[in-house]
Amino acid sequence: MVKCLCDYGLFADVLDIYQTCRILGCVSDNYTFPFVIKACSALGAFVVGKEIHCLVLRTGFGDNLVVQTALVDLYAKNGQMRTARLLLDRIAQPDLVPWNALISGYSLDGLYQEVFEVFREICEKGLSPNVSTLASVISVCSRLENIDIGKSLHGFASKSGYITNETLTPALISMYAGGGDLSLAINLFDCLPKKSATIWNAMISAYTRNQKFDDAFELFQKMLRDSKQPNMVSFVSIIPSCESSDSIWQGESLHALVIKNGFENQLSVATALLSMYAKLGDLNTAEFLFDQMPHRNLLSWNSMVSAYVQNDVWDASLSAFREMLYAGFDPDAISVVSILSSCSELEATLLGKSAHAFSVKKGIDSNLNVSNALLAFYCNCHQLTYSFKLFHEMAIRNVVSWNSLISGCVQNGEAKEAVFLVHQMQEGGMDFDLVTLVSVVTCYGEIKNLVQGMALHGYAIKAGLASDATLANAFISMYLNCGELDGGRLQFDDMPNKNVVSWNALITGYRLRNLRNEVIDLFGQMIKEDQKPNHVSLLNLLWVCYTHLQACVQLNNLNLANCVMAHVIHKGFEKDVAINNALIDLYARCGNITFARKLFDGLFQKDSVSWSVMINGYGLQGDGEAAIALLSQMRLLGLKPDDITYVSLLSACSHAGLVGQSNMIFNSMVEHGIMPRMEHYACMVDLLGRTGHLNEAYNIVKGLPLKPYVSLLESLLGACLMHSNVELGEEIGGLLLEMDPQNSVPYVILHNIYAAAGRWTDANKVRSNMDGKQLRKVPGFSLYKGHEYHHEQ
Repeated sequence: MVKCLCDYGLFADVLDIYQTCRILGCVSDNYTFPFVIKACSALGAFVVGKEIHCLVLRTGFGDNLVVQTALVDLYAKNGQMRTARLLLDRIAQPDLVPWNALISGYSLDGLYQEVFEVFREICEKGLSPNVSTLASVISVCSRLENIDIGKSLHGFASKSGYITNETLTPALISMYAGGGDLSLAINLFDCLPKKSATIWNAMISAYTRNQKFDDAFELFQKMLRDSKQPNMVSFVSIIPSCESSDSIWQGESLHALVIKNGFENQLSVATALLSMYAKLGDLNTAEFLFDQMPHRNLLSWNSMVSAYVQNDVWDASLSAFREMLYAGFDPDAISVVSILSSCSELEATLLGKSAHAFSVKKGIDSNLNVSNALLAFYCNCHQLTYSFKLFHEMAIRNVVSWNSLISGCVQNGEAKEAVFLVHQMQEGGMDFDLVTLVSVVTCYGEIKNLVQGMALHGYAIKAGLASDATLANAFISMYLNCGELDGGRLQFDDMPNKNVVSWNALITGYRLRNLRNEVIDLFGQMIKEDQKPNHVSLLNLLWVCYTHLQACVQLNNLNLANCVMAHVIHKGFEKDVAINNALIDLYARCGNITFARKLFDGLFQKDSVSWSVMINGYGLQGDGEAAIALLSQMRLLGLKPDDITYVSLLSACSHAGLVGQSNMIFNSMVEHGIMPRMEHYACMVDLLGRTGHLNEAYNIVKGLPLKPYVSLLESLLGACLMHSNVELGEEIGGLLLEMDPQNSVPYVILHNIYAAAGRWTDANKVRSNMDGKQLRKVPGFSLYKGHEYHHEQ
């Protein structure tokens, strides 16, 4: 009875009969145990399986080969690979079956290197790989897109007479399709005179994986026309094609066909439909399907958690994950990847670190997808130190690993570090993909390295990636950030299909170069070409009104600002937080702090930028007390100031000369876990310099974790001139000349310091050194906020 039920796949009934027999006092033997253990494997009933394992050991059947093989399969299917390997090593003379179970387990867990090592062991022991062995290893080649090893195995299969095997051929089709050689997969399919449903399913899935969605549907329809009855795998193979084709009607048609064929209650099909609806944005239907499932497995739970993640419902994904744990399911690599995505978006650092600890405990931290998800999590949570540590500990890295760390450096303002990683990536022989190029192009724009940027542009053209709109837009920004206006405009003009981002990239570049008229002309051209502006476009236009109104304010002419505001309201952007932030900043800079505060108070939702621009506005007016009061209001509302807000606060204190309050705010920032950046130190040095606390300011500069910027020392040197501190001025001037001997600025200020102190011999010596180096003298310049220093011509 037990064997018969197993043969028909009625595994739940197998366990029911087994439990009944135990209650009745029937004794199991080496014939019963393998079928019962197989049922536990199929149902994922791992707890029951472990209990049976204990019973096997107690009753003395632990050395039976068939029982041992079933146990290896049980632990392997449940991701317990260390135990599975220990069990296999205890078998005196294992045949091929337990080795195949081990290979299958490693493959399911993503431990692909171990798969190849076990395959090598099989060959070294003189065992001849069978169809199951080859199918498992070829599947791994498919996932790794390693066509070369796969072709060798294909040749071995042909030599062994397995080539037409129904299990092996789908694996080969999948491998070639996954490796980008779809023509070989099609040839394999077309050469078979008789095709089973399994072969059809493999080819349909191959088209779907290669984003040939129309071909996948055409083949599915041909399968139906050839009177080949679709099975569960057929639907699981074709349903994902609807996810990327964004065709809800196709998905609903397949759903109807599923119901017609009676597969709606099959867990794998229902899970595929759930995923499809989630990716098409129909979360309600996905939830409905999940709620209607009479039984759920780990895959269905993972799909629901992932559905929430894909639709940006982060809190719901965490709740579903908790429910999954309460239901007794043990998370796997897919579960951890999904939950890390939510932790990353929510910046839930503690919870993400808990997920990391769990993955280490379960031994899945070496899974490449998990490692990459952890990299992205730590980068998004501004924990770059952890990211680098994890990256260097990874045994295997792919292009996603490099991209995650490079993007993390870019997001955290470490452009030079990102560029260094790109060079390491290239030296290691790793090819760049589109994501790599977009990230590094942004870096070259930030560090203004035009030569490397142009070289990368050549690489993109050679690799056939330059036509991608996202990358083309990044190149526009890079050229303009590097001051190469013609190059940016040429890239823009060469784009066949410009989008709003393309226009914004060019407009932003012109704005950053203070080309006001060009910004207005481009905006007008954008409108003429029926390109609808978005909030970024309007923010650039608003800036042109920052600059024009600065002159118009003296004439009490605010018509231009009112026109822009009218346009904003007309376009329906009046509730956009970013645009309101820009308007608050505009009116604050124009001196109308009252109206700026009215706009701020009228915001239904405020982000960190809203608070920062309002605080900065008070700082521009010299009202440091009002800025500090806003900080207190933030904290009362339970809001946490970010690093930008602290820059605005420190700047406000600097303008108002509030030394004591500035020190308190700086210390509070550090206590709240925000690492000071150069902007924060610059504000402190600026304030202390303004107020005559020169030695304290210099101590901050000397204690910086990074080499201080020249501009910071120049500012402090200017303060030495302002407060007639010759001794400190000499020391700072010497340091500046050592750092940048071709810079004329420190010579000029030192000359003025000596001249103001009546030390004309030293002043003339500085002038002679400057003339001897043929340094260009600047007619007039500002080195210290609010003060202008001149030298003789």
